[in-house]
Amino acid sequence: MKEYDAVIVGAGPAGIFTALELIRKKPESRIVIVEKGRPIEERRCPKSKTKRCLNCKPYCHITTGFSGAGAFSDGKLSLSYEVGGELPELIGEELAQEMIDYTDKIYLEFGADAHVEGAEQNEEVKEIRRRAIGAGLKLVDCPIRHLGTEKAQIIYRAIEDELRDRGVELLFGWNCLNILLEDAQCQGVVIEKDGETREIYGCHTVIAAGRRGADWLEKLCAKYDIAHGPGTVDIGVRVEVRNEIMERVNNVLYESKLIGYPKPFKDKVRTFCQNPGGFVSQENYDNNLAVVNGHSYKELKSHNTNLAILSSHKFSEPFNQPIEYAQKVGELTNMLGAGHILVQRYGDILDGKRTWPKELLRSNVKPSLPDAEAGDITAAMPYRAMLNIINFIQAVDEVVPGFAAEETLLYSPELKFYSNRVKMDKDFNTNVDGLHCLGDSSGWTRGLMMASVMGVLMGQKLAEE
Repeated sequence: MKEYDAVIVGAGPAGIFTALELIRKKPESRIVIVEKGRPIEERRCPKSKTKRCLNCKPYCHITTGFSGAGAFSDGKLSLSYEVGGELPELIGEELAQEMIDYTDKIYLEFGADAHVEGAEQNEEVKEIRRRAIGAGLKLVDCPIRHLGTEKAQIIYRAIEDELRDRGVELLFGWNCLNILLEDAQCQGVVIEKDGETREIYGCHTVIAAGRRGADWLEKLCAKYDIAHGPGTVDIGVRVEVRNEIMERVNNVLYESKLIGYPKPFKDKVRTFCQNPGGFVSQENYDNNLAVVNGHSYKELKSHNTNLAILSSHKFSEPFNQPIEYAQKVGELTNMLGAGHILVQRYGDILDGKRTWPKELLRSNVKPSLPDAEAGDITAAMPYRAMLNIINFIQAVDEVVPGFAAEETLLYSPELKFYSNRVKMDKDFNTNVDGLHCLGDSSGWTRGLMMASVMGVLMGQKLAEE
C-alpha cells in the first residue's frame, strides 16, 4: 500500500488548490505537499527595512514558500477565461469560465474583497476600446478581483491553516530532487533537506513547481521522456508612469489588458500585471538572477502606476531551450546593472543614450524601486524584443496620451519562465502513468487564477477515483 493518495510538489496556487479541493471532496484522502520554501507566516522580505535586496539564501522569500510568488504579488484574480494562459485550449472555454467562477467563490470564502474592478461596460470603456482599435490594439475585457499584496498573505494563511487542520501533511524546507519511476509508472518523489534524503510514495504525483520551477521541470521532462515541447517565452520590461497619466484607465478598468502585433515582426506583445499606485519590485531566482515585478497594496499607495510589457517569442527547430535563452538575457542585464535591476528613461532609449542617476532626480516620475541602477537596457535586450516594445509603447500612447513620454521609466529584465509545455490530456494525465503537471511550470497557465483553477480541477478528478 502506498503511503499517500497524492504527493504534491510545490505549494503554489496549483498545488494548494489541488489539496484543498481533494480533501474537501474526499476527506479521507492522504495528501502530502512538498515545498522547498517556508510556511507563509515565516516568509519575510527584509527589503522593507534594509531598503535594498539582500539576495536571501537559500531562496528568495518573495518567490518561494507557501502560496509561491502569489503571497507577495499584487494579488489580482483575472475573472475571464481569455486571460491567464492556454488552459482553455486543453479543457474548453466554457469549462474554464465555469471553473473560474467556482474558484473565485473559494477565494471569497477565505476573505477576498467582494468588489470587482472593471466589471462595468460604460461609455468610458467604449471610448478606451475605440482608441485601442485605432492604434491597432485589442482591449481584452477582464474583470479583476484585487486581493492586494498584504491581504493575499492573510487569505493564503487561512488556506494553509485549513489544509493543516484537515490533516494534509505540509513538508517545508524539502527540495524535490527526482521522481520515482518503475515500469513507466510514477511511484512518487525523492526529496532532500539538510543532507537527509527521503523517498515518498503515492498513487498520484502532482508537480506544481511554479514559474520558478519551470527550468527544473523541463530538465525532468527531458530526462524521463515526459512528452513536452518548447512553448513561448516572454521577454519584456516593467514600465512606470505617474498615476495622472493612467488615471482614466485606472478608474474605469483598473487593469487595461492590451494586446498588439506591432510591425515589422508582428510578434504578440501585451500588457500584464498593471498596478495602480503600486511599487516596482525585485525577485531573485536561482543562480542569483534578479528580475523585476510589480506589487499593489490595498492600503499603501505610491504616486505611480507600473505594468509589464511582454514580447512573446516562439522558437522553431533546431532551438529548444527558450527558458535558457530568457535567462541569458536576464543575466546580461544583471551584469550591466552590477546585480541590480536596470532602469532607463524611454526618451533616452529613443535618443540612443544611457540614463544617469541625476536625470532621474529631475524627473516627475520617481522610481518606486529605489535601488534600481540607472543605465542602458538596450545593451542587453535583443533587438527584436526591444523594437517590439518601443513600437508597442508608441501604440499605447494613442490610447493613453503621455504613456510614451520621455520620462517614462522602463525596468529590465521582466521575464516569464513558463515556456515548457507539458503534453497532457484534459484530465491532466501525462504520458507517464500517475504523473500530472499543473500551473505555470506546466506551460498551461499564467497567473494566480488559472493556476488555482487547474488545481481545483485536479483535486476534483483525484476525488472521483
